[in-house]
Amino acid sequence: MLETKIKYAMITGASKGIGKSMAIALAKRKINLLLISRSVDELNALKTAIKSQYGVEVDIFAIDLSQAQAPKAVYNWITEKNYVVNILINNAGYGLWGKFGELDLAAQLEMCQLNMTTVTSLCHLLLPVLSAEKKAYILNVCSTAAYQAVPTLAIYSATKAFILSFTRALRFELKDGPISVSCLSPGPVDTGFAHRAGLDAFNKMAEKFNMEPDEVAEIAIKGLLAGKSEIIPGFTNIISVYANRILPKGFIEKMAAGIYKT
Repeated sequence: MLETKIKYAMITGASKGIGKSMAIALAKRKINLLLISRSVDELNALKTAIKSQYGVEVDIFAIDLSQAQAPKAVYNWITEKNYVVNILINNAGYGLWGKFGELDLAAQLEMCQLNMTTVTSLCHLLLPVLSAEKKAYILNVCSTAAYQAVPTLAIYSATKAFILSFTRALRFELKDGPISVSCLSPGPVDTGFAHRAGLDAFNKMAEKFNMEPDEVAEIAIKGLLAGKSEIIPGFTNIISVYANRILPKGFIEKMAAGIYKT
């Protein structure tokens, strides 16, 4: 009899927030996991909890994905371990809040590296791996910020606009093959995003619209496995995305500038 290799879903930014919640949502479906993040302690704790509660295979790889060599290191780890990956979830990313000219350039370029280049590289490196499967999936985590320019989040929103456009184009290119490509565009979520972005003053207002990571993750995984192109969790976020498509750009930018003003 031919040995059936164990298949895995790989998630970046898996130690907290939406990434952690998606890992649990997949584990509930008895899907084995490869978890990637910077914090080895958080990854080990999550690995132990998931294996104990859900009985799936879990391995971890701690690495800073904002570094240029990181995607190849992840690919080499997968290859050396001989892991079969049929789900790739590019979740790692962050934002920086402030006026473009006042924020540190190196920090903004590092954000571009993580939010765009790392995602692009992992998709490219893992395409042959995913293409070898009868059915495979890519989920790139975007944001409702992708649908308009956002003053004081100028580079973050631009990186997410890139991911949205890239994901839709990749989906079309791969539509006749085994890989389904989806994009997840959440609005405010109760994670550490606002704090890392420097948006602590925004937290109180965001609390009115925040969704819980577990809720977003469940919608994301259902949409991914259903082969949806764009997954936008929450009725308010769906409305805002469609409003951005029909209202004048200048009006939308003025509104965004008012919300995120420094």
